[in-house]
Amino acid sequence: MHIDPDSLPVADRYKLLIGGIVPRPIALVSTLSPEGRSNLAPFSFFAGVGSNPMTLLFCPANKEDGTEKDTLRNAKPADEGGTGEFVVNVVSDAFIARAVATAEPLAYGESEFDLSGLNPLPSVTVRPCRVAESALAYECRTVQVVRTNPGAPSGGNIVIGRVVGVWVSPIVTDGRWRIDPGRLDAVGRMGGFEYCRTRDRISLPMGKAAIENDRS
Repeated sequence: MHIDPDSLPVADRYKLLIGGIVPRPIALVSTLSPEGRSNLAPFSFFAGVGSNPMTLLFCPANKEDGTEKDTLRNAKPADEGGTGEFVVNVVSDAFIARAVATAEPLAYGESEFDLSGLNPLPSVTVRPCRVAESALAYECRTVQVVRTNPGAPSGGNIVIGRVVGVWVSPIVTDGRWRIDPGRLDAVGRMGGFEYCRTRDRISLPMGKAAIENDRS
């Protein structure tokens, strides 16, 4: 069955995306408004871009009325009215419920830190705080915001950030900066209201050696 996405309501297009692009890592993004008020929200359209320079992205969609979510209002560049900074906090199983709670639609300026019980700690290179409970946090400065449908309900926004600082707990890394997935214990987003743990893992060599490995 072939589907023309333009023939579907936006809500159905969304279902096809979130049900098929799985599991998705969760970026718990902390920002600061130009007035100095903290904001915290989860986003599962999130990925790395490259390591030279160290760059990542996350994608906050517009609200139902087409306006920008608070995270985007804060993280967009200063010449667009934001602060141009944000922190991506990796979500572990130990605090997944509190991370999901930060999706609560609060009035602009109200703190999701207070609502969720998660604790802010000062970052080193940017003004927004990191989440104390997160074992891995990327401090970012916004490079660019790409808007796929400005002002439209559910219009996409790609926030590209250069990582200017990394906070990592010694518990989850070795002396060569490799992250131990068991100790990080990250949670992934599935479709609907479902999430998955990352404790079921397999190891495969790269390239065609993976096929030989599978036959053995």
